[in-house]
Amino acid sequence: MCKVLSYLFLLLTVIIPAASAQECQLTLARLKYGGGGDWYANPSAYPNLVKAVRQRTKMPLCDTMATVEIMDERLFRYPFLCMTGHGDVHFTPRERIRLRAFLIGGGFVWADDSYGMDRSLRQEIAALFPENPLVPITSGHPMYRSQYLLPGLPKIHEHDGKPAQGWGVYFEGRLVLFYSFSSDITDGMEDLDVHHDGEKLHELALETGINLLKWFFEQ
Repeated sequence: MCKVLSYLFLLLTVIIPAASAQECQLTLARLKYGGGGDWYANPSAYPNLVKAVRQRTKMPLCDTMATVEIMDERLFRYPFLCMTGHGDVHFTPRERIRLRAFLIGGGFVWADDSYGMDRSLRQEIAALFPENPLVPITSGHPMYRSQYLLPGLPKIHEHDGKPAQGWGVYFEGRLVLFYSFSSDITDGMEDLDVHHDGEKLHELALETGINLLKWFFEQ
């Protein structure tokens, strides 16, 4: 198990339900956030990612998923949180304090803008880490080669024509939040008959998600 997971588990003395120590040590969790945005968007995306991770890698990812809110007592059971949507994101002051503690304590958030959450999400990230602004995560980052060799974020949907961009927040040298913008990875990971992105983009989206999870395990 990677150092981040070990630290988080030992610090909080939390036992994650597992089928076996080898097969199930991490449950992927979707973050349910406030503000009116559709946190539940792209329902088949993350299950497809979980399935692909279990089929293609030896990562001990559980075959089930969780949905968790920031103030949920279970939050620290899930060190890797994913979130997406098309609308506003809003955290309360108490939620900001707790989410910051989660991230500083070893947790990680992957936020994927499915087009529409950019302005509000950037405001919340700035409130979480006013001292550590978002910085570009370029193609040289190891997450782009942890499993598959990728040139950067794939462009799944055109939207307003902006290039796909990776952004992140570092705390004491560790990347604690990754924000995929103008890419729409979660749309690409959905079932092929949902958005009709095609097999090539579907594969690139899954490879991006797999790389993120594997990088997190191995850092």
